[in-house]
Amino acid sequence: MFRGKKYKDSIKAVDTSKLYEPTEAIQNVISCAKAKFDETVELHMRLGVDSRQADQQVRGSVVLPNGTGKTKRVLVFAKGDKVTEAEEAGADYVGGEELVNKIKNENWFDFDIVVATPDMMGVVGRIGKLLGPKGLMPNPKSGTVSMDVKKVIAEIKAGKVEYRLDKTNIIHCPIGKVSFGEQKLLENFNALYEAILKAKPAAAKGQYVRSAVVSSTMGPGIKINPTKI
Repeated sequence: MFRGKKYKDSIKAVDTSKLYEPTEAIQNVISCAKAKFDETVELHMRLGVDSRQADQQVRGSVVLPNGTGKTKRVLVFAKGDKVTEAEEAGADYVGGEELVNKIKNENWFDFDIVVATPDMMGVVGRIGKLLGPKGLMPNPKSGTVSMDVKKVIAEIKAGKVEYRLDKTNIIHCPIGKVSFGEQKLLENFNALYEAILKAKPAAAKGQYVRSAVVSSTMGPGIKINPTKI
């Protein structure tokens, strides 16, 4: 794999065989971020579960104390009074059948997250095959199916992130921007890490956290010692 000069310079400052404490790891991520834009910092956790088993799924959401550094565009499927409630709460798009048709017929995806009231899930289900692969399908476990759309939208705008296990038993989730600085990134890291620990399935056996790595968009991965958290 081709690596740029900045990446090669950054990796020289990192001991790839070492497991860092979270504070030191985040310090390294910040110092290794050499891009001209404000890089996103992500946490990657490999878990000791089997994502193929229904009783070993790890999925949920958490509001990061310092947000993500990105304003998410929210689409809400609702009807009746909930339409007005969603609009007043700051939803970017609100509607029903017409939005389903727009997504289906125009391949329209100018939004980052989808929220739906329970009575609209039948409508949303018609485009499940379009939303699902993009990770946009509303789900009660992630808190995006609710009658309290005002609360859900407020949490999303405040920095709520969804975490979910992929096919390789790894969770990838943003914890902020490099510009946040060490303290804010560490607070976000702790909030997400704790949420994932609490989400441990009862069926999971053995070591739950196999590995944890933090990295910036263009920087190297910094390995974290799970026992130091």
